[in-house]
Amino acid sequence: MNYEWYPGHMTKAIRMMKEEISLVDLIIELLDARAPLSSRNPDIDDLGKNKFRLVILNKSDLADKNVTDKWKDYFKEKGIAVITMDARNRGSVRVVDSTVKEVCKEKIERDRKRGIKNRPVRAMVCGIPNVGKSTFINSFVGKSMAKTGNKPGVTKGKQWIRLSDSIELLDTPGILWPKIGDEQVGMRLATLGTINDNILDTQELAVKLIDYLKESYPGVLAERFSLSESDGSIKILENIALNRKALKKGEEPDYEKGASYLIDDFRCGRLGHISLEGPISEDGKE
Repeated sequence: MNYEWYPGHMTKAIRMMKEEISLVDLIIELLDARAPLSSRNPDIDDLGKNKFRLVILNKSDLADKNVTDKWKDYFKEKGIAVITMDARNRGSVRVVDSTVKEVCKEKIERDRKRGIKNRPVRAMVCGIPNVGKSTFINSFVGKSMAKTGNKPGVTKGKQWIRLSDSIELLDTPGILWPKIGDEQVGMRLATLGTINDNILDTQELAVKLIDYLKESYPGVLAERFSLSESDGSIKILENIALNRKALKKGEEPDYEKGASYLIDDFRCGRLGHISLEGPISEDGKE
């Protein structure tokens, strides 16, 4: 399956971010808690050299908590501040203000010694498409400041947003990288909804998701769709279509609709708390 999706506005976005990076003190990188490594744009590390860093594992309410805890340890070991949240929940966003101040305490103290008071920390918010950047900003501000949507590519330009007396945010468009070389990374990104669904083979993606769930979360499909997981993945997809009464003329199962039901159930958390990857240890195991 082709996972490459790099529309023109992403090229403009990375150019803009390079131009604006000198103006910011901190990079806030939003990742999808269900696949933090796959949802990290490798270009951000180059962009963020010599800047304070904060990673937010968003959509943690949809992820496997045990796996998310391992990811928190993973980033902390790398010296990167990390917090988890559901950006739709304003209560979980409140911790960001105090965390930003802690991460940037050297900068704040440096300003104080120079006699500079009340200069806000300027942060660039980065992340791949559909990871929840705009939802995070709107929850933080308490009103709709950034456009949101449940499909990638909603934000296409920059905007500075004053969050409080102490923080200003630069919202940026979601950017992927031009070449996704790892098929597993591509599959995870597609499953999360990061890549435009219109270029994907939904049935193939659903079969790969079924394979993963059978191995890593046995029993989830059986409980959700009242089927046997001992069947092959194609048969399971057929049974999902039948369970959801997704039928073509002649009462034939509609595999395409069945695949869409499964993927949507995953994205919305109706299958339970599921993570698509865990941190890789030195011995190569998750």
